[in-house]
Amino acid sequence: MAKILDDLFYTPDHEYVKSTSDPAVVVIGITDFAQGELGDIVYLDLPKSGAKFDVHGTFGTVEAVKAVSELYAPVAGEVVEINPRLDKEPMLVNSDPYGEGWMIKVRVAGDWKKGLLDATAYKKHVGQ
Repeated sequence: MAKILDDLFYTPDHEYVKSTSDPAVVVIGITDFAQGELGDIVYLDLPKSGAKFDVHGTFGTVEAVKAVSELYAPVAGEVVEINPRLDKEPMLVNSDPYGEGWMIKVRVAGDWKKGLLDATAYKKHVGQ
């Protein structure tokens, strides 16, 4: 059973969004469900700081032993930080997707929660 945290927001494509102490910056990564479906992650192609994207725009790819999948932006915004550890330790996404395996931090504008699933809705979406 996938770990789904109550204080995060989710997309049907299995990305999550986590609030930070700065209300204009959020953390984005893939869910425990997603990493479990992908299997062992061996490589991530993430954007550079300063990259901008719209909601549901592709912001990178994740390569696993089983498959390569695109990453879709759950919010519109500008990348302000990339997790530097993922270059050498992509497996952090498997071992700690909500902690050390975060992917990017994004500066957002406005109500970024609009259109995202809360934990209850995401659990239903993945059949838990």
